[in-house]
Amino acid sequence: MATPACFDPQAFRAALGTFTTGVTIITTQAEDGSPVGITANSFNSVSLNPPLVLWSLSKNARSLPVFSGGRHWNVHVLSTEQETLSGRFARQGEDKFSEIQLDTGISEAPLLQDCTARFQCRTAFQYEGGDHVIFVGEVLAFDHSDRAPLAFQSGQYALAMRKPRNELRLATTPPPPECSYTEDLLGYLLGRSHYQMLFALRRLLKNQQLDEHAFFILSTLCIRDNLTLDEINAFVGYTGHVVSATSMRFLERQNLVARELDNEQVRYVLTADGREASLQEVALAKAVEEDIAARLGAGDSQALKVLLKRLIATSDPGLPDLWAPR
Repeated sequence: MATPACFDPQAFRAALGTFTTGVTIITTQAEDGSPVGITANSFNSVSLNPPLVLWSLSKNARSLPVFSGGRHWNVHVLSTEQETLSGRFARQGEDKFSEIQLDTGISEAPLLQDCTARFQCRTAFQYEGGDHVIFVGEVLAFDHSDRAPLAFQSGQYALAMRKPRNELRLATTPPPPECSYTEDLLGYLLGRSHYQMLFALRRLLKNQQLDEHAFFILSTLCIRDNLTLDEINAFVGYTGHVVSATSMRFLERQNLVARELDNEQVRYVLTADGREASLQEVALAKAVEEDIAARLGAGDSQALKVLLKRLIATSDPGLPDLWAPR
């Protein structure tokens, strides 16, 4: 274990970085009326009664004289959609407030919009804290929303996902000891969630007199038109479905796709009816997704998408990129 006499500053910083925090932007107004803002993750609560919060600023920071001399400052707890804004206020040498819409607060300190929470504060105390100055503020007003908060850990942004108070179980009884196939198996969880979402989508597609097989074909052509049969199969092969010439003839009879000859090679394109049908299908898929996302919550939904993208990237057998420029 490292002792203070032999601290490695970088190792100490890395150890501190394992503590997951939120991300905030602190704003105030300079004497000349110009807005000042910085990104900080040193924010913390101090007291409920009286309502006090604190944050710290490096003694080397250019904005230290402004915050030290000012009476009011605002703390903005950023949402997951504000990662770009966080990076903007973390950099120096640019007009951080350019084209940013502000709300009117109880002081002249800038008040940013669309945050997870906001605290409008008056400086109550300032303390020396090693190479930082600690600002303790009395909260004069606050507001918060249901936007998922942006997190920061080990030098990079992170997403916070809620953990149920009790163990989350799908089955009412545990499996027998001799059974190695449990509900925690990743393949089972992914498969079941996929088919449950697909079941909901199938019910909606049935009203369009289409199935998920046609959904995959039309969706692929909507993203990347003018494909051969082999190219279509390369994009949808991961689904386990094989697109045949018979499948395409069915869609042709429905006036959803048309064939074109290109150097004696048959290519398929969407008709106007096909493009309209594919857009309706995507709308149905989004309706299913929005219903599930509303139950999970915005933060958990976004965290799930990030994890699924990582899983796809790590298990990708080399499928072509459907969204890559041609």
